[in-house]
Amino acid sequence: MDLLQGMAVFKRVVDASSFSKAADSLEIPRASVSTLVQNLESHLGVRLLNRTTRSVQVTDDGALYYEYCARILAEVSDAESALSNKRLNPRGTIRVDTSATFAANVLLPAMRDFNARFPDITVKLGLADRNVDLVQEGVDCVIRIGVLDDSNLVARPIGGVRTTVCASPAYLDQMGEPTTPDDLDRHRAVNYFSARTGRLYPLELEVDGAWIRKPVNGILAVNEGLVYVMSAIEGLGIIQVPRFMVAKAIQAGTLREILCTYPRPCLPLSLLYPHRRLSTCVRIFSEWVHELAQNNPDLNGEELPEGGASRAAYAR
Repeated sequence: MDLLQGMAVFKRVVDASSFSKAADSLEIPRASVSTLVQNLESHLGVRLLNRTTRSVQVTDDGALYYEYCARILAEVSDAESALSNKRLNPRGTIRVDTSATFAANVLLPAMRDFNARFPDITVKLGLADRNVDLVQEGVDCVIRIGVLDDSNLVARPIGGVRTTVCASPAYLDQMGEPTTPDDLDRHRAVNYFSARTGRLYPLELEVDGAWIRKPVNGILAVNEGLVYVMSAIEGLGIIQVPRFMVAKAIQAGTLREILCTYPRPCLPLSLLYPHRRLSTCVRIFSEWVHELAQNNPDLNGEELPEGGASRAAYAR
C-alpha cells in the first residue's frame, strides 16, 4: 500500500470527523477512503477509528498515530517546498576543473552573467592542464578540449573548438607570409608538446581533401596555452591554436591568421562527470557552459570526421 497516502487520508477523516466529508475534500469516492483506512489498520495491526452510522471516533491508538501522521506529513510538505525553492533559487558550491586558457578566455568574461542569474551558486575553479581524479579530488565536472581518453566518466559533448594558424605581424614582416603548407619549410614554429609524453604536435591542415600533419622546426616548444600564445605575440614563430585563445589578439592586430584557405581541425569540447546523477547546481552550470559554447562562433563548430584531428587537449 501507499503508506503516505493512507496516512493523509486517515488524517483527513479525523480532521473532518466523517468519511463522507473527507472523501468530498479529497475528491475521491467514499468507498476508496474507507478501503484506504482499513488497509492502514491492517498494516499497523491496530484499530484507528471506531465507526458508527452517525459518527467516527478516534481510538487511543488512533489518537497517538494521528499525532505522528500530522508531524510526518508536515515534514514531507516542508521537504517538497524546500526542494521546490532550491530549484527556483539553487544554492551550493561546485568544483569545476579546466585549463587556465579556457577559464581566462571563456568562463571569466561571462561569470558576472552566471552570478547575476544564480547568485547563490559558488564556483570553485581548479586550473590544471592534467587529468584529474574527479572522485578522489572532489571535482564535480571537468571541461576538456580534444579527443577524450577512454574512461568510466560520463561525457557530454557541448561544442566544437575551431583552430587557426597565426603569427605576429613582426614575424611575418621579417619572414614573409606563407601561402601554402610547403612554404612552412622556410619558417619556424613555436611548437606545443605533450606534458605526458613530450611529443611535439605538428600543424594540421586539409590539402586537396586530405588531412596532412606538417612538422615545422622551431627554437621553442611549450606545454601551456597562455605561454604558447604569448610566444607567438612576441614573434617567436607560427602557432596552431584554438581560435578562442587568440580571438582578442587577432582583433587587436597583435596576431594575424595565415593559411586561411586551408581548412583546420575542429576539436571536440566536452563536459565530464563522475556519474549521471547530477546535482541541481552542476546541471545548471553544465547548461550555462553549453549555452556559452553555442553562442560563441569559435566554440560551436562540429567535430571533424574520424582522422581529421589528433591535436591534444588544450583544456583538461
